[in-house]
Amino acid sequence: MSDREIVFDTETTGFDAEGDDRVVEIGCLELVNHVPTGETYHQYINPERDMPQGAFEVHGLSEEFLSDYPVFADIAEDFLAFVGDANLVAHNATFDMRFINAELGRMGQAPIGDERVVDTLAMARSKFPGAQNSLDALCRRFDVDNSSRDLHGALLDSELLAEVYLELIGGRQPGLVLAAESRVETRSVRTVEVRPPRPHAPTPEEMSAHEEFLKEKVTDARWFKPEDAR
Repeated sequence: MSDREIVFDTETTGFDAEGDDRVVEIGCLELVNHVPTGETYHQYINPERDMPQGAFEVHGLSEEFLSDYPVFADIAEDFLAFVGDANLVAHNATFDMRFINAELGRMGQAPIGDERVVDTLAMARSKFPGAQNSLDALCRRFDVDNSSRDLHGALLDSELLAEVYLELIGGRQPGLVLAAESRVETRSVRTVEVRPPRPHAPTPEEMSAHEEFLKEKVTDARWFKPEDAR
């Protein structure tokens, strides 16, 4: 098995991969030996069709917004070059791979084989049978911060899925740095100057002044005896 994996997600115009629906966004994140490298691929795609309201409500990508971006055939080479021969990790991978392979098929390209695909939804269902296993549910289960996920977005969802995937296979490694951590605001660190300690031993002059003060001001304290002032 390759030590390089690509965690990815797509957004589409709908559910009919072999019909009129098209991919409108691809987001990918590279792992090597289960560690994110910081390398990503992200592309919006012009579907050359209208955007159904239901799909727009999921990802917020309008026909007008996407009209300025290239069609899939124009980005396919860059996408395949980024993926290379790596295994592909997706949540509900059957959905994403149907769309990717349908787009490749329209270009006369060979499909990506199932043997290269890891489905985190199948993994989660096997590990947590009967539980909710959506990406949001798994983020809650594994304490992955998904607070910025107001709408679906291919790259953001890939970043979240990378964290979930690493938990599913055994837990994130100490010191692991994910692209998602770049979304957390860096906190400032205040430097405090440490001064050398002040000597505590009083000088003879300070001792004499203290004794005179006690003689004049304190006469009946139980802890004070006249001989103590001498």
